[in-house]
Amino acid sequence: MKRTQVRYFSHASIILICCCSSIAFAASAAAAPFSFPDWARLPPHDPPPARSYLAMTYDPVSEKIIAFGGFDGTRYLNDTLSFDGTNWAQIATQSAPPARAAAQMTYDSVSQKVVLFGGFDGTNYLGDTWLWDGSTLQWTQATPAHQPTAVTSPMLFPDPNGRADLFGGFDGQFYQLTMWQWNGSDWTQLSPSTVPFARASAAVATNTSTGQVVMFGGLADVNPNNTWTYDGTTWTLQSPAVQPLLVYAASAAFDPGQQGVVLFGGGSGGVDQNTTWLWDQVGATWTRLSTPQSPPAREGAGMTYDGALQRVILFGGQDNNGYFNDTWELIPTSTPTPTPTATPMPTSTPTPTPSTTPTPRATPRPRPTPHPRPTPPR
Repeated sequence: MKRTQVRYFSHASIILICCCSSIAFAASAAAAPFSFPDWARLPPHDPPPARSYLAMTYDPVSEKIIAFGGFDGTRYLNDTLSFDGTNWAQIATQSAPPARAAAQMTYDSVSQKVVLFGGFDGTNYLGDTWLWDGSTLQWTQATPAHQPTAVTSPMLFPDPNGRADLFGGFDGQFYQLTMWQWNGSDWTQLSPSTVPFARASAAVATNTSTGQVVMFGGLADVNPNNTWTYDGTTWTLQSPAVQPLLVYAASAAFDPGQQGVVLFGGGSGGVDQNTTWLWDQVGATWTRLSTPQSPPAREGAGMTYDGALQRVILFGGQDNNGYFNDTWELIPTSTPTPTPTATPMPTSTPTPTPSTTPTPRATPRPRPTPHPRPTPPR
């Protein structure tokens, strides 16, 4: 390999308000309480083994969170876990995807299956597709006639039409910028007029109320320090006055209660973060949320919105000192204080807006290796 992939996936492998708006908001804040979120650690009995770079999503069919695989510091895993809002459980399946980390999965509401794709097993970049059936609690390997390039750390998310979409990833040599959609039995390549620059390990989530996909950060040869939105037809480069510090392997999920996409943590220049941000679609901006408590800083955690519990749930991840198996929920709290002051956007090199689909660089620059962590056995 050009570089050790676990280094890539492990560590590699908002708000500007005008003066009059600020005054109006402060006045309303004084008159009525507002709901701000806070993180609370859950104490499930017998939690799963610690891990990072797991695949995790909510399955409405079984009404449980489903998590798969990851890396525990020694081994690549292929166990299937479920969380019912109170406890984690390991699910015994007749078959399962091979062990891997940095795969991604999401729910396809048309076929009513969870779709899993990609990852890295210590030696190979993976391009197999697996389907999780929440009614039988079993995995089935799909046999599509077409499929995306085998990659690690792709972005997999619900399309506004309910299908599962895939963008980007890293194939061992290039960051990808192709986009695919799962139609229930095969992958179809999409060709939006504009797409984000090629990248992997970006934070992505879909506002299922409005159908807007939000993607931020990641790893790339071209500057990934930007926010993109997708409406089911094309991608748009946003220009928020304030946005999070550039991070890779951050966690994101849409929270209907907060009416926005929540982003947490991620690695940034070798330092893992524990900040919580909210993307406001109406204002097209990021707001940093000052939660009274927070999960410890980490990257590679699983995060999804639990429709039954009506909470964003976070599990696992890693920092410089090891791997996590803690479970957190984001809950609303009432307070009369106004919205926290935004953190100024970090200075970065401006990124031009591509007018057409950009092409991959012929010779990619060396992958960043921000964390000097030991290389796991192959």
